[in-house]
Amino acid sequence: MSKLQLRIFDGTRQLFSAPAQFLITITDGNRTQRVRDYFKANDITFDLPYFGNNGDNYTVVVWTKGCKQAGFAPVILSDKYEKTLDIMLISDEPGFSFADAPWEVAKARYPFLASDVDDATSAARYKNLLETEKPLACLLNLGEAMSQISLSQGTPLDYIKQVRWDVPYAPAQDRFFAWCDCRLIDQVKIAAAAGEFAVENNPGLYHPGATSSWKQIQFGEANVQFTFHENDKMTIGGVDCVMVEPDIDYFQDLVAHAIFEVIVNALTHSLTDPTQVYVLRWIAGQTAGIPEFAPIYTLTS
Repeated sequence: MSKLQLRIFDGTRQLFSAPAQFLITITDGNRTQRVRDYFKANDITFDLPYFGNNGDNYTVVVWTKGCKQAGFAPVILSDKYEKTLDIMLISDEPGFSFADAPWEVAKARYPFLASDVDDATSAARYKNLLETEKPLACLLNLGEAMSQISLSQGTPLDYIKQVRWDVPYAPAQDRFFAWCDCRLIDQVKIAAAAGEFAVENNPGLYHPGATSSWKQIQFGEANVQFTFHENDKMTIGGVDCVMVEPDIDYFQDLVAHAIFEVIVNALTHSLTDPTQVYVLRWIAGQTAGIPEFAPIYTLTS
């Protein structure tokens, strides 16, 4: 037998505290459903069959009334240790709490938000962004995710010089544009050579005007992608810069990204949702055992 500890969290990154009936479905790698029932506890341990082969690649899905369904696969189990899986459930209509993201905190963590204008102007600009919610959530998601990427020299945040605020480059709910030190391109290439990023061919197909693009491949979902527009140039403080377009896709696989994200967004005229990115990236990080994905905001019911 193998053991699986399942812990269920909410959008505040705390164990789900509200009274709830969790519908939990667990399916093994042979596509046999092993569990499908309601549970009240937010921390449950299951005894599940061990096969010693691909049958141990389980899929876990959790749902409760009023929340979006969430899950993870593959959850690889063993008869030699207990596996812990953390799942986050958020409201069907989640709200945002930016209590931990006042301007002073955001400016200290991400100086590139205020590097081009005086403090009063940048504070007013941030206030406007705060009122739009989703673009700010996207920017904070990307900032936190980039802080967790170790390059051969620093993190990507060390190379971002200025956010672009002019139309059509202003922060959006699925990406932002910024001027970055040209050396970030070489740093990403070095990371790609080490197997940490994968090149995206024909980047202009999904990113008009792009000249090169690489996507992080650490997780199955919610990886950071850096798309460079090397024909757009600027010198900032004596540093040669090009335009970079960071974003986070739901899916690592390019085909899945095209079918379930790009095409769906085009047909429905929707954009990648930062609340979904928040959930996927948090679950992926917990499963990978890296420091918690903890942007300076939370989701509320």
